Amino acid sequence: MGTTYGDWLRQRREAAGLTQQQLAEMAFMTRTHIAHIEAGRRVPSKEDAKRLDKALNTDVLSSFRPEQDVAVADYFEAARLLEQQAVIIREFGLSFVPGILQTEAYARAVLSVGFPPTSGEELEKLVVTRLERTKLLDNPVTPVVWALLDETVLRRVVGGPQVMAEQIMHLVHLAEKQRVRVYMLPYALGCHPLMQGMLTLMDFEDQPPVAYGEGLHMGKIHDCPASVRRLEATYDLALGDAMPLKESLALMRAIAKDYGYRD
Repeated sequence: MGTTYGDWLRQRREAAGLTQQQLAEMAFMTRTHIAHIEAGRRVPSKEDAKRLDKALNTDVLSSFRPEQDVAVADYFEAARLLEQQAVIIREFGLSFVPGILQTEAYARAVLSVGFPPTSGEELEKLVVTRLERTKLLDNPVTPVVWALLDETVLRRVVGGPQVMAEQIMHLVHLAEKQRVRVYMLPYALGCHPLMQGMLTLMDFEDQPPVAYGEGLHMGKIHDCPASVRRLEATYDLALGDAMPLKESLALMRAIAKDYGYRD
């Protein structure tokens, strides 16, 4: 396994003779945040990295690029690490089901159509990583997860009718167990504030919230407080136009039956 950002930070801090608390005070951060970064549980924002560089009198940390040991797109790696520490995750799916809510068959269908084409071995690695992410839901309480879905997500036949029926009912069952809350934005609504792309909002116990937006072969983490507040407000505005939970689940069940699902 390659050197991580956390390894570099710990080495630089110890070389400077500083405790985590001392470095936190110098960089205007919390000790807990420093501890999470050194343990590899958090990826610092660019602003945090610059403050750490200044505190440690180095220019290495803000340009450090960790080596990956899992199969994900480069632009998603930081978001994946943040996802593991979030206590509240609010997802918006425009074209497909968000990753942490996907079934194996659905994930395989989504991941198999990328460009350039992936080999069978690479595809298996991607699927395994995707399924590892879904284990966040093994904990019955944390993180709290909301999923706001455009009706297109259910109508687009990914992997075939059987795969779609299984995927939709997976969401229904998660909602019925009160593990996830799912809300639908129906076709009849027309335009809505989140039509430009997917969005994930993440909240943490001891750190400011972040947002992650993704498009074709690109993704961006937003940690500027003003930007995050704007994206949260956009999400809330769209959520206000969504169908209530009970009606959302009824629509999902009806579409699953259209795909051939039978109780």
